[in-house]
Amino acid sequence: MKKYEYTEKKDTRSGFGAGIAELGKTHPNVVALTADLAGSLKLEAFIKDNPERFVQCGIAEANMIGVSAGLTIGGHIPFATTFANFATGRVYDQIRQSVAYSNKNVKICASHAGVTLGEDGATHQILEDLGMMKMLPNMTVINPCDYNQTKAATIAIADHVGPVYLRFGRPVIPVFTPADQKFEIGKAWTVNEGSDVSIFCTGHLVWESIKAGEILAAEGIEADIINIHTIKPLDEEAILASVKKTGCAVSAEEHMISGGLGDSVAHVLAQNFPAPLEYVGVHDTFGESGTPDQLMQKYGLTADKIVEQVKKVMGRK
Repeated sequence: MKKYEYTEKKDTRSGFGAGIAELGKTHPNVVALTADLAGSLKLEAFIKDNPERFVQCGIAEANMIGVSAGLTIGGHIPFATTFANFATGRVYDQIRQSVAYSNKNVKICASHAGVTLGEDGATHQILEDLGMMKMLPNMTVINPCDYNQTKAATIAIADHVGPVYLRFGRPVIPVFTPADQKFEIGKAWTVNEGSDVSIFCTGHLVWESIKAGEILAAEGIEADIINIHTIKPLDEEAILASVKKTGCAVSAEEHMISGGLGDSVAHVLAQNFPAPLEYVGVHDTFGESGTPDQLMQKYGLTADKIVEQVKKVMGRK
């Protein structure tokens, strides 16, 4: 098992803030919009350097999406920012009609996704957003795993022409990917090579998958761990290459099992290479209030749960 170490923990939303601040210096057509959440989305540095390229829309998310769509007509690249629940569930009609349908170059940047939003509870903890957004034609869907990867993804989507949904989170987590990485949309990252089982993971569950890989390696099980940071377009080639080598797989995500990464992996396998697949994710329920760690434990979004599902799919449970 390849060793991954870290010296600090940072929130992925701060990676977004660092990325858009850099874009402010390199991309004069980037505009930041927010729905009364500039601080939560870490926009301070961008606003300080580019006050004329910041639009405070207030608590009016649907209007923010409409304004963003309009800005693209003038050649701007709008980054529309708010909490993931409000960035998708509250404004799905506006995204579908004004952004996806007309293929507008809008970047929907959503923080506080999943149960790790924590104490704000079920009304704010969206667990359906990846599924909602990946079903929209023309939409690219990205869910990076740490501060550095989120920063790199933020920079990369500015040069991608077309709508993007970029999902990130609130809690501090280990920073373990390279600071100088080049983010390739639609290209999975092999975290560890193994021959016994494939673990396809995304977002905060990548670090949990690394910890699971270490536990499994100590028991003589070598996991092929693949970071699927781009949910759509999906790197089907990487998925099939891994499962053809291992013969079985586990998906791991901080999202509802229905409609998420696991569903996408299952679809690829069913059509191309049927193989056993188990899931780590939230099972058809809303979240609740609690600390991020408490909620990850309650909903089974942990390294121990990944290990359990690996043994199940391998017939060792």
